[in-house]
Amino acid sequence: MSQSATTHSFESQTLTDLQTAIRACRKCLEAGHAITPPPVVHGASGARVMTIGQAPGPTEVVAQRPFNAGSGKRLFLWLGQAGFDEAWFRATQAMVAVTRCYPGKGKGGHGDRVPSREEQALCRPWLDQELALIQPRLIIPIGKLAIGLFFDPVPTLEDVIGTRHAIDGRIVIPLPHPSGASTWPNKPENAVRIKRAIALIAAERELLFGR
Repeated sequence: MSQSATTHSFESQTLTDLQTAIRACRKCLEAGHAITPPPVVHGASGARVMTIGQAPGPTEVVAQRPFNAGSGKRLFLWLGQAGFDEAWFRATQAMVAVTRCYPGKGKGGHGDRVPSREEQALCRPWLDQELALIQPRLIIPIGKLAIGLFFDPVPTLEDVIGTRHAIDGRIVIPLPHPSGASTWPNKPENAVRIKRAIALIAAERELLFGR
């Protein structure tokens, strides 16, 4: 991954312990960042697939459920086309994010604020520990912030959506952010890129689960 990580004093031996520690984390709040805790935590031990989003939205932090609102409908439309059942996926796989607390609205009230580099660095060790404990085989970074964890320099969506990469022993297949505020997926040429990404994810699903 391209970004360096800071170190938390807590080093978990089990995923349950780690998730308990993440839920209790208030580092960004204590550093003065305008976030709304508690962190959203999700992931099953032994998950073979991990999605990585940007940060929870306003309904996600209340429901404590990743991709809870409209963006989740679009995301699971794509994952459904790749052969994943939403209820099964949520129950058995891992859905995490670059930062775990709701960052608030962006300037002008349009969309959610992009977490700062400091917030990303404060949250990053949690992701590193999740990767070490869960050991996912397929990672699906969703949106440019999550995609940037794996590429330096960060490629354009046009260059990376619809591609498959072997990174650190794992397969990485990016998707664009499924937010309804984004018009990128609606362009015909980008819809083709998404269709290609879905086909790649479907092929990996068959290899991992044999169905």
